[in-house]
Amino acid sequence: MTDWASLPMRPGLGQFSEATDEQLTFIKQCGCNDFLMNRARLPGEERWEFRDLMLLRSQAENAGLRLFALENVPLRFYDQIMLGQDGREKQFENMAETIRNMGRAGIPVLGYHWMPNQVWRTSRDTRVRGGSKATAFNLDLVRDAPNTHDREYPADELWENYKWYFERILPVAEKAQVQLALHPDDPPVGCMLGGV
Repeated sequence: MTDWASLPMRPGLGQFSEATDEQLTFIKQCGCNDFLMNRARLPGEERWEFRDLMLLRSQAENAGLRLFALENVPLRFYDQIMLGQDGREKQFENMAETIRNMGRAGIPVLGYHWMPNQVWRTSRDTRVRGGSKATAFNLDLVRDAPNTHDREYPADELWENYKWYFERILPVAEKAQVQLALHPDDPPVGCMLGGV
């Protein structure tokens, strides 16, 4: 198995959810050997299985690439953990098995977020440099948005839930030799959005 920590800094591509032949060819054409997948479309209602992860890694290797990281499991894999709800223990066991399966499949990094109501955007077609379209966020448009969940979840409660999760998941990740990479709040507004 590759000693990922010993690899030098290098370019990679990402921000796609399916490893199509066209996408993998594009990565090689850009001169990259590494890539990450964001919100990978893999089977599984509660966790990712070893076989599916191994097939994905093999597909990358057959294209002369390294699948370096998966970013963001489906929210349904750990939403009850984030909110401290009934069922978080079962979700934890499934997340632990997902991480073990990633380690067995040789995928060294799992990126994740701690945003139970996900990323917020107020536009998906804002014009930027060269006429390109980009997402945008305007806090004034959503400051008074209704709750996205059953009630408000203040920051101290989310921190307690994070502590509960992290104290349990970190030893699993260390044993599986999978590094955890936390995505910052997006957008980083420092206030409640939709009651979270």
